[in-house]
Amino acid sequence: MTLIGLIWPVFFPVLGALISLVHIYLKHYRGLSALETVLVWQLAAGLGLAYIYGGLGHLFLSDQVAASIGWPPGSPFQREVGMWDLSMGIVGIFCLKFRNEGFFTATILGTGIFSVGAGLGHVYELVAHGDFAPNNAGPVMYMDIIYPIILAVLLIMYHQGKKAEKRGYPVRP
Repeated sequence: MTLIGLIWPVFFPVLGALISLVHIYLKHYRGLSALETVLVWQLAAGLGLAYIYGGLGHLFLSDQVAASIGWPPGSPFQREVGMWDLSMGIVGIFCLKFRNEGFFTATILGTGIFSVGAGLGHVYELVAHGDFAPNNAGPVMYMDIIYPIILAVLLIMYHQGKKAEKRGYPVRP
């Protein structure tokens, strides 16, 4: 397995963080604008690009991806997982265009429910069947469970900031 094959679950959120930091620095954002920038780039790059990458793997390199997860090759469900990942990745990227709480919330809930369920499935396969394959018991398992929580926390902070802003309170980090 290649290095990118092992680190991709962490690579895209780190990329999103770096892009958001550059964006915040160049635009001199503070407070709620900075938080929104972090959230948007985590949704677009951290989630969107990661899901597209995963989806393309499931669709076009399905036997290699299956082997990296500890699954038998040739399973037709890979197309379904690939299409789900690809579609939700595109939705994540659309967060750059549709910057509102409702779209952010739907994106985080949709991908989060799937990711946490998949992460718990990885834990089950690890415990019940001893599946220690790199993309079952490695970074994918942890990110499937932890990353939706990180996104939810960012969304809650953003929502609280928007509420405070509506009440006339300045929102600063």
